[in-house]
Amino acid sequence: MGELKKWREQKCVLIGTDGSIKGACGTSKNKKNPDRCLPFAKAKSMSKSQRAATAKRKKKFGRTKKFVSNTKAARVT
Repeated sequence: MGELKKWREQKCVLIGTDGSIKGACGTSKNKKNPDRCLPFAKAKSMSKSQRAATAKRKKKFGRTKKFVSNTKAARVT
């Protein structure tokens, strides 16, 4: 249960395809192909173009795949 608590404390946010932070994770209007979610700290540490690249990747492959991996810059360790 400790891991779930740590994950919830990360405060994940939605990343739009333009690279902007759009709000809290889980509020995407498109339920079939949702936007990319990242922890707030990770999203802030990335440049706008890096955020846009990972969001575009999610949108591109999200139509056909259930799980789409992050770009190298967006990987969370």
